[in-house]
Amino acid sequence: MEKKNIALFYGGNSLEWEVSVRSGKNVATYIDKERYNLYEILLRGRDWSICDPTKAEAVPVCAVDKNDFSCVINGKKILFDAAVIMIHGNPGENGLLQAYLEMMNVPCTTCSSFVSAVTFDKYSCKQFLRDQDVLMAKDVFIRKGNKIDAENIVEMVGLPCFVKPTDGGSSFGVTKVKRIEDLMPAIEFAFTQTDSVLIEEYISGPELAAGVFRKDGEIITLPLTEIISHNEFFDYDAKYLGKSDEICPAPVSKEIVEKVNRMTTTIYEQFGCENIIRVDYILHGDDAYFLEINSVPGFTAASLVPAQLKAAGMDPKDVFTYMIESVLSK
Repeated sequence: MEKKNIALFYGGNSLEWEVSVRSGKNVATYIDKERYNLYEILLRGRDWSICDPTKAEAVPVCAVDKNDFSCVINGKKILFDAAVIMIHGNPGENGLLQAYLEMMNVPCTTCSSFVSAVTFDKYSCKQFLRDQDVLMAKDVFIRKGNKIDAENIVEMVGLPCFVKPTDGGSSFGVTKVKRIEDLMPAIEFAFTQTDSVLIEEYISGPELAAGVFRKDGEIITLPLTEIISHNEFFDYDAKYLGKSDEICPAPVSKEIVEKVNRMTTTIYEQFGCENIIRVDYILHGDDAYFLEINSVPGFTAASLVPAQLKAAGMDPKDVFTYMIESVLSK
């Protein structure tokens, strides 16, 4: 049987692009080379480049023709049959890349462009879940240029509170605010990353991460991970520079596991998610408060979902083969 040509995207246009490259390079080791022809694509702005698969870093060797999503290698034109997206943030997690691929009629291993766009924006995501049985922190949404009343915001969400860009990842632009006089500087800082900001009440407790995907029509929830940050919250250093303890399976009761899994399944079905996503929560007592959805979760050697697959006894190579085959069959 002729091998299918699979494009693996990494990089992107956000501050997460270097993490994305590490995720992509790690995922490349999970793709079955006996079954597929794999082509690594570094995306940076308008530059889409096929990269040398033998290099640990992203080393471009030729350009991708975006007119028909193809490349030419050794004089041979190659068209791609499917895409694996490992770009965190813009444009791989906000639906832009998915929309391009949908127009090219090339299936990909993420949620659709619509679902990706809605889940990427933290405020839109919460609005989509308002009528579901999902606990969420109180919040205030503001756009750049809106009149801001710090006292009114504090009255609504309390102190401490979190100020965050609505459409960012890896905790870039996020501030934990403890004093009202620090609120405006935190909002201004968040606006350096985006045009809209979400201010949320502080919910105390450890963070829980729940990986989930659909296989053969059944939603599979992976073992939970408990995250204990060494910093004020689970910021970039805690996520990627070892400033946290990550325990999988999480040392929580069976009742909490069942509660979180039910909530995660509800969220997955409500949005119509596809393939692997990660849903994050804050555990406060026996209650789990929804934080956000990661529709392209990290897949570096230190990321949460690969550890969850290992804890579940699943081989990532088998999981990616299943995902690729499922989108090829559409």
